[in-house]
Amino acid sequence: MRTEFSLAQLADPDIAEADKILRACVHCGFCTATCPTYVLLGDELDSPRGRIYLIKEMLEQDKAPTQEVAKHIDRCLSCLACMTTCPSGVHYMHLVDQARVRVEEQYARPWTERLLRGVLAYVLPRPSLFRLSMTLVRLGRPFAVLLGPAEPDPARPTFLNRIKAMLALAPASLPPRGAAGGTVFPALGTKRGRVALLQGCAQQVLSPGINAAAIRMLTRQGIEVVLVADEQCCGSLTHHMGRDHDALQRARHNVDVWDAERARSGLDAILVTTSGCGTTIKDYGYMLREDKVYAAKATRVAALAKDVTEYIAGLDVAWPRERNDLVVAYHSACSLQHGQKITQLPKELLSKSGFVVKDIAESHLCCGSAGTYNILQPGIANRLRDRKVANIAAVKPDVIAAGNIGCMVQIAGGTSTPVVHTIELLDWATGGPRPQLN
Repeated sequence: MRTEFSLAQLADPDIAEADKILRACVHCGFCTATCPTYVLLGDELDSPRGRIYLIKEMLEQDKAPTQEVAKHIDRCLSCLACMTTCPSGVHYMHLVDQARVRVEEQYARPWTERLLRGVLAYVLPRPSLFRLSMTLVRLGRPFAVLLGPAEPDPARPTFLNRIKAMLALAPASLPPRGAAGGTVFPALGTKRGRVALLQGCAQQVLSPGINAAAIRMLTRQGIEVVLVADEQCCGSLTHHMGRDHDALQRARHNVDVWDAERARSGLDAILVTTSGCGTTIKDYGYMLREDKVYAAKATRVAALAKDVTEYIAGLDVAWPRERNDLVVAYHSACSLQHGQKITQLPKELLSKSGFVVKDIAESHLCCGSAGTYNILQPGIANRLRDRKVANIAAVKPDVIAAGNIGCMVQIAGGTSTPVVHTIELLDWATGGPRPQLN
């Protein structure tokens, strides 16, 4: 794709990066076949190729985003299926992230939308506030019917639509709190390694049992696990809302505490059980590339980051010899398969654990969770969820396994089939407790 940036514009490192990404695009359109919003809506501007044109024009002309540009950028899930499909290696993730920052900083949203986005950006990364908010949301759920019926056009959500979606996503109850930051879980038997485990934000409130399962399995394999004190949200949530100042500050803070832990006691890896967070942490080196103080440290930390299944695949685990007739439908989270290119490992580990693992049709399409997307774009998100659930139901599973808490909550909202984290099944198969399957 030909670009027309001035030399003055290209002096900006972000514009120079955008120019490189845009020039890699050859207009082939392969991305349209795997883009969830294009598949649903059939609008070229709701495809990666269409958004690339909008972003190119906005950046070249150095103008504030219009309502049309903001609408189509907001509708992007950042599922990154287009990057898996693209034969030219267009790094769409870095381009749309840059566009989101410009939209957030320069587009005048309606005050109701600014309010909701501000609340989400402030509450979700803070587990104590998020826990409190879930209590308040549960109290408000009975009044959801007073907010009126769904809008006729699911691609144009209103403020009330978004509030209803937020109420619908709240769980009926919350589990007890998990282990606190600063806790160290010693290896059982001979110590073979030491890792930090990301505590997460929403996950530690909604499902602390996920990390508990990871800790049990890892310590049984001789791995010492530390929950690093003073760790913050990884920045993924605010990063994908275009609030880069907040996201980069969180990234710097975590780089400091993780690198200090590595230097003090040694770390073989920083393990992540929420794949959306893992994709962002692995990108810290890029995100902080222009920061002279943090660039090297961020690259070092990013290299340590691994999805929990990546790390377990490298251990000498005594997998069970007996087969289990439990049928597991594996949902491949977008951030895992497209963001981190981890596709086969989780299924292989589940198979080694004795489960009957089944792929689902259209596994490349997003379930509609995508961070805060299922709140900010509930109509599209619900259509994607229903499509995903129908494809899952076709394989008649006993349980659904996924590697991302957002996907788990989203899919569970459309099915009665139990949804658990992959690590919970691996833990159970190798000596841990049976996860909740009914």
